[in-house]
Amino acid sequence: MNQACPPPALPVQLFPLGDAAMVVQFGAGISPATHRAVQAFDAYLAAHPFVGLRECVPAFTTLTVYYDPWLVSAGGRHQPYETVAQTLREMLPAAGPPAAATAADSVEIPVCYGGEFGPDLAFVARHTGLSAAEVIARHTAPDYLVYMVGFAPGFPYLGGLDAGLATPRKARPRPLVPAGAVGIAGAQTGIYSLPTPGGWQLIGRTPLQLFNPAWAGPSRLHAGQTLRFVPVSAAEYARTQQHEP
Repeated sequence: MNQACPPPALPVQLFPLGDAAMVVQFGAGISPATHRAVQAFDAYLAAHPFVGLRECVPAFTTLTVYYDPWLVSAGGRHQPYETVAQTLREMLPAAGPPAAATAADSVEIPVCYGGEFGPDLAFVARHTGLSAAEVIARHTAPDYLVYMVGFAPGFPYLGGLDAGLATPRKARPRPLVPAGAVGIAGAQTGIYSLPTPGGWQLIGRTPLQLFNPAWAGPSRLHAGQTLRFVPVSAAEYARTQQHEP
């Protein structure tokens, strides 16, 4: 059962996900404004957790709120879903916009394009009608917004790809894509954080490690950051890789 609730800026809906989670849906489409609303409410709940809150998982247009039904129900005296729904409705207007991005929120990602590092660069160039150099120039021009981290631990979904670079996924995915591979799939670009199967068109690779469970914060990138790809040579790639933890 969908339940409409008064939002601070966007139409918001609440609906259950099983018996121990609730999805907060902000708007209907991916956009910076929707992203900011999701991040603002995630930050608000982190600072003001209600009794029984377990975890919040932000995505493109949603925030999934996981909770302990027994704690929320006060030992069975209240209905968990209705209690959480009412709590979230009351909290939504209080969640202001997130803090403005700072220089610390912007990162540079070195990428060696083409060759063994980007085996699909030539295909992307043919598909888009651009030269390989033009593909690289367009790919490194924007500041990308990290909308969410998912698929694999540390994998960033980025917004801001030049529309002229949109290229379909591979018809047959690779059984193993190396960590650090930078790819294009449709209108999105992203970075493989771990060696996994994948069907994105690989145009380059970064020597930076994106995920390490031994780090205090295991993911190098997080939602809300901006990043820019910086082209580097194979020699620069090797030097940077040598200094990675």
